[in-house]
This record gives sequence, structure tokens and C-alpha cells, in this order.
Amino acid sequence: MENKILIIDDEKNILSILSDILKDAGYSVFTAGTGEEGLKILKKEDINLLFLDVRLPDINGIDLLKQIKKEESAVEVIMISGHATIDIAIQATKLGAYDFIEKPLSLERVKIAVTHAMEKTNLVKEKDELIKINASGYEILGESKAIKYIKAQIEKCAPSDSKVLILGETGTGKELVATAIHTQSTRKTAPFIKVNCASIPESLIESELLGHEKGAFTGAVSRKIGKFELADKGTIFLDEIGDMGLSCQAKVLRVLENGEFERVGGLTSIKVDVRIVAATNKDLLKEIEKGKFREDLYYRLNVMPIYIPPLRERKTDIPVLAKHLMNLFCRERGLPTKEFEESAMDTLSNYSYPGNIRELRNIIERIAIMTQDEKIKTEDISFIVGTKKVDDIFSESLSLSDAQKKLLKRYVETQLENNKYDMKKTAEALGIERPNLYRKMRELGIQK
Repeated sequence: MENKILIIDDEKNILSILSDILKDAGYSVFTAGTGEEGLKILKKEDINLLFLDVRLPDINGIDLLKQIKKEESAVEVIMISGHATIDIAIQATKLGAYDFIEKPLSLERVKIAVTHAMEKTNLVKEKDELIKINASGYEILGESKAIKYIKAQIEKCAPSDSKVLILGETGTGKELVATAIHTQSTRKTAPFIKVNCASIPESLIESELLGHEKGAFTGAVSRKIGKFELADKGTIFLDEIGDMGLSCQAKVLRVLENGEFERVGGLTSIKVDVRIVAATNKDLLKEIEKGKFREDLYYRLNVMPIYIPPLRERKTDIPVLAKHLMNLFCRERGLPTKEFEESAMDTLSNYSYPGNIRELRNIIERIAIMTQDEKIKTEDISFIVGTKKVDDIFSESLSLSDAQKKLLKRYVETQLENNKYDMKKTAEALGIERPNLYRKMRELGIQK
């Protein structure tokens, strides 16, 4: 979404200079010389950030700030003035102004203020989107005992500030559980910051979590606010924490113990009030034995453990999820509602789902698009799944070596799918070296 900034100031040189700076930074900029003109733009355009002069020819900037905050509370406002007193700055802040900058404007000061204000705006958007998602029916669905137990655990632990460790295979819905914990907590109106520790290079994870100061390292051209700081008063979700390096684990441990940290390259301690929810598909006790995960961090995180069983162990949930996802996809694409024949649902329920709910979701989406009839038959499911169940191999007339090869190929393919064809992670999951994985793929006829 395009970020739009409005500048309301009666000084033409300020409008020109500030507009050029912001346009060069990639923002869409609107300008107004009076309060009345600025209000018209606010009503017409979806403005994200407003620069507002204290002295305007038709209205006092503070009075205009009151009006804007009453009518457009989502817009962040940075007040600017060359004649303001400390009292005016305090008054503006109390009325909801994000920042107050004195003239002549500092280029560096303006850039930092805009960056931080936009980060806050994006967090508000993310929170609103989260509310919409929950309202759209992305709740935890299922009729199995496991799902009922998980819902009960969430209900009990969500109102507290206890740390939660969510365990389960890839695609089982760990992020959904973390989201439910946040939205049912006392912090639900505060930020919910998600961090996938596996997707961030080890060299950058510390900066991503803790932030950095300008000049802290090559390429650090400005200060960066880290995820912990952005999550202050809210919840941070550390997904795939088992993939975090040991050095960063030590920094996270300090945040857990003291609620404080320093940005990379910084000297000042920053205190935050953050609830931590972590998740992993790894056995952390085994990772501790290998020396890849800190034991003290594990016990800090593992206050409230929640285990999500794989979909193959709770097959009674498959019909509920399949019907929900089918209705969702049909509604989103304007397609007629489609129903499963009983035999088709039985076929769907008996599949092993190595990719868990993520794989089920993909399969249902393909069925919704590719099946023309409103009744989904067994042959539709067999065609979409496209892979025989492991049990079917035992009913075939195969030599022992062929059966072994077929089973091994399916297992390696499953691990590749679960790890999104990340060769390093797949090799680790299989307990072999990467060159051996490539060799085994060639032997089995698996294409990368």
C-alpha cells in the first residue's frame, strides 16, 4: 500500500524542501498552505502521516490537531514550528502528536521521525488486519480431543503474561495458536510482532530483534528500531526459535531475564515490557544435547508448553477444516458452494498430509479451482492428492528393494517439502551431509 504524507504549512520554501525530501524517500506527498485546504485533502486522500505547522493563517495548529485527532485518529501527526515553546510541545504531545520538530528542520531528524511514525502506522494496520482476519473465521477449528485441549490451554494461559512455547511439525498451525493467545490476552490492543527466526540470516537476526544505531556496521546508515522495541507493551512471536544462533540466544535470554537490551552499536540500555511466545518444529532437548540450543533459554521459554499434533494424528479434524476451507475459497473467488461426497471426504481424511494443515489448504484450493461440479467426487480427490498413501505401497506386488526405494523416495520428498526445499535444513532433518543428500536425490530420481 502506498504511504501518503500531507504537509500543512504556510511557508512555501518549507513545503518545497520537505516535499522533495519525502518524495526522494519514496513517499507520495500532498501539500497545503492553510488548515482548511489541508482538511479537504485529509477527507479525500488516505493520509498516513501529517506534518503540521503550529502557526497557520486561518487556524491555530494546536486547534487543528485537536480536530484531526477527533475525526482522523489513525493519522500520525508531526508538529513543526519555529516559534514554539516547551509548553506548546508538551500540549501537542498530550493531544496525540507523534513528534515535535523545531525549525529550521534537520534532514536527519525528519527522516528518523518519518521512519518511526510509519513503523507505528504499519503496526496499527497489522493490528486492524488481525482483527479482520479473526472476524473472517480464521479461528482454530476441529473436533478432536487434541484441539479441544489446545483451546482450553489457550483460554487458561492467554490472560496471564506467562511465556509460551508452541511445539509441533511444520504446517500444524503454530502461528494460529500464537495469534489466539495474543488476541485473548490483556495485551490484545497492543502490537503483535511476528519474527520468523529461520528466514533471517544469522548475521542480521540480532539487528532485526534488538535494532541498531547509525554506523553500527557497514550499511547501517540510520538507526533501526528492533522487533522487541516495536513490541513494547504487546507480544512478540519468535517462530522457529530452534534455528536461532547461540550468540543471539544469549541476547534474547537477557531480555527475558531483565526486560532490557542495547541496540547493536548502542550504549544505552532500553527497557521493554514484552510477552514472549515462541515456536519450533525441532526437539529442543535434542538440540541442547548437540550444543545448538541454550538450556537456560529453553527453561525460560518452556513455562507454558503447547503441543500441536500433526494432522495425521487427528483425522477427525480433517472434514471440519476441509469444509471450512472450501467455503472460504469459494466465497473469496465468487465460485458456487461445493460439497464433498461422503466417499470423497473419506479419501481426503485417509491421506497422511506430510505438510499438515498447510498442505490440506493447498489441496482444497486446487480442488476449488479445478473441480467444475458442485459435488466433489472421489476421483477429484485422488487426482488432486496425486500421491498414493504409504499404506498402498504394501498392497502392491513389489520386490523388497523396489518397496524400500519407493518408501525412501517418498520420505525424502516429504522432508524436502516440509523444509521448502532448503537443502541445508533437509540434510539436518535427515541427519546426513548436504553432498550425501544431493547424491541420494540423484539415485532416487528426485528433481530439486
